[in-house]
Amino acid sequence: MALEDARGLALSGATPRALELYEAALAAQLSFRGDPASLLAQALEEAPAFAMAQAFAAYLALGGRDPAGAAAARRVLARARRLPMNARERAHLHAIDELAQGRHERAAAIHGAILAAHPRDVLALGVAHSCDYLRGDSDSLHQRVARVLGAWDAGVPGYHAVLAMYAFGLEEAGRYARAEALARRALELEPRDVRAHHAVAHVYEMRGEAAQGIRWAVERRAYWDDGSAVAVHNWWHVALFHLALGRRAEALALYDARIRPAFGRALSVLIDASALLWRFELAGDGVGGRWRELADLWAPHAEDAHCAFSDLHAMMAFTAGGRRASAEALLAAQRRRIGLGGTNDAMTRLVGLPSSRALQAFGEGRYRDAAELLGALPPRAHRLGGSRAQQDVIALTLGEALRRSQIRAYAGAA
Repeated sequence: MALEDARGLALSGATPRALELYEAALAAQLSFRGDPASLLAQALEEAPAFAMAQAFAAYLALGGRDPAGAAAARRVLARARRLPMNARERAHLHAIDELAQGRHERAAAIHGAILAAHPRDVLALGVAHSCDYLRGDSDSLHQRVARVLGAWDAGVPGYHAVLAMYAFGLEEAGRYARAEALARRALELEPRDVRAHHAVAHVYEMRGEAAQGIRWAVERRAYWDDGSAVAVHNWWHVALFHLALGRRAEALALYDARIRPAFGRALSVLIDASALLWRFELAGDGVGGRWRELADLWAPHAEDAHCAFSDLHAMMAFTAGGRRASAEALLAAQRRRIGLGGTNDAMTRLVGLPSSRALQAFGEGRYRDAAELLGALPPRAHRLGGSRAQQDVIALTLGEALRRSQIRAYAGAA
């Protein structure tokens, strides 16, 4: 007889010990802390035929914005397909296949079907939620969770993470009070839920409550500062709060103390680094050799064309760091990517390529060109991916490009 997970879902190929390790990995992933990959590796060593552990490993490989993850997921998928499994588990493999091929919309539809039949499949919910974020689908971020919420309560393991997902989705929809209340409820259930801490940080960011945001983060640091990439991202939020208060030295000190030491941990850390330093660039503030260092780290990804959101942040580093050849290579790779299909095709064509061209123009002092390119972006430019706080960099660049082009026009007329 097949074992069941803590939410009553049948699992093929599991053993009691492997199931224990799987649940620990799932708890770590849901809270955005710890090392779920290591726990899963132990589970699969114990039970190589554990279908959902194989699926979970593939999802982890696909979780970042690095194209190497797709290749790793395909290798896991090839092993998993030979295993006996039930219909739900087989559907997960179909979703993994779609994600590995860059077809996020198709994967989202499969996850929707899984959740309609199994609303407590928290792995399907978590992966779909992440994909909604990567696609910039702010409607699905909260609506997807709302559809399954009735099947959950505080007695079901993982409920805190479901509340945290819902909170983040509501924050992205502008429902800040409800989002904060749900995130705080999640933290009552699991104070170490870094996902929930992140949701509260976003609420403070979007409400312009920088001082409260700093106080919140510092007072609860012991709960969320575990050295993970998400913890680094929370420090990025704290740096933004300092910038909002005009504390530029404090923000740059956080870059050096919290973001730079995490280089190499995940591509998301490079994204945070670019997004923070670019705000200094927009303000006309020098950052020493930090741009050159960051551009060197982005250089191996210049021709990825795997995620338009990543490309945008790579271009910030290439432009500000003086790597024109890398910038041109990135633009060429984006042009080659268009027409090949998949979610990133439309992202690159509609937003990624014109935004990257605009950043290059800005860095070269062609402010009018930058403003025209950014001003012509479609209304749903947020489909580039990321959160509202991250997407703000486009609006900030447009505003500064307009300001500088007007100053230049005035000076020329004089």
